[in-house]
Amino acid sequence: MRRFLVVFFLLVTLLAVSLGTRELVLPAGPPAETFVEVVPGMGSRTIAALLEEHRIIRSRYVFDLWHVLRGGTLKAGEYRFDQPATLAAVYNRLVRGDVYTRTVTIPEGFNLFDIAQAVQDAQLGSKESFLAAAKQDVALIADLDPGAKNLEGYLFPDTYRFQRHQPPSQLLAAMVRRFRQSSASIGLESDYHRIVTLASLVEKETPVAEDRPLVASVLENRLARDMPLMTDPTVIYAALLEKQYRGAIYQSDLKRDSAYNTYRHAGLPPGPICSPGIASLQAAMHPKDSKFLYFVADASGSGHSRFATTLEEHERNVSAYRRGLKDAQGTH
Repeated sequence: MRRFLVVFFLLVTLLAVSLGTRELVLPAGPPAETFVEVVPGMGSRTIAALLEEHRIIRSRYVFDLWHVLRGGTLKAGEYRFDQPATLAAVYNRLVRGDVYTRTVTIPEGFNLFDIAQAVQDAQLGSKESFLAAAKQDVALIADLDPGAKNLEGYLFPDTYRFQRHQPPSQLLAAMVRRFRQSSASIGLESDYHRIVTLASLVEKETPVAEDRPLVASVLENRLARDMPLMTDPTVIYAALLEKQYRGAIYQSDLKRDSAYNTYRHAGLPPGPICSPGIASLQAAMHPKDSKFLYFVADASGSGHSRFATTLEEHERNVSAYRRGLKDAQGTH
């Protein structure tokens, strides 16, 4: 009888090892793309049961045993499974925290409306909820810009990876955190409101990095003389705020009585009009020493600008720009 029990125990043990090994080496997987949410504080047994329920693994018990043998912390987050994988591979993903994320890229010069649309396009939430949070979460920059009405200008241009169900507040916090890191790296430590506002105008006025210190100098020179900045991007932004932008600037836009309309109001606008990049922030911090008061795009299409110290010179540059446009249109 004793011999029979020993043999029976050995057979059961061998069977268990065989089945366990089979569960470890044979891939399992859902019949279709499946998302599994591991919430913070969820125990390993609950996680194992959840994975088994979604057919990511065959046996919760083998998963539990593997957890005991291998150790490690299973990370919270959303996981995407779309192809068969072994239990060990699934386990390793959870230990690494290889959660599913979506990518959203914020180019330099995007304003809040652009960023909100990019977030929605990446299926990370609605643009309306993002814009509402950008107004509500101004405490994120209270120490930098105490009078800010929203987070415009402080959401740093970069490529971000977020989980699908992260709330807008977490997205905004990550973008502001990136702004803090980047601004600190170039020595921006004070006068944030003025620098970021000026940098946002520079960002919108020229795509050419080497021209930005000169554009900044023109704006600073005009401010010093109490001359209206007369920048088209602020007129566009004023129209966007009132949901009146029609894709081009009309006479009615130039007459709009908005504090952002720098054709009607001297000085800087009330705040930034977009998210400036490093080059524009540096240009605003260190404008070129010049006497230029005007600039206009070069009609060559290079992206560069032509600068002038007098209105007469500027008008000649504008005429050259218009001729260049006309010639370019005539060749098509």
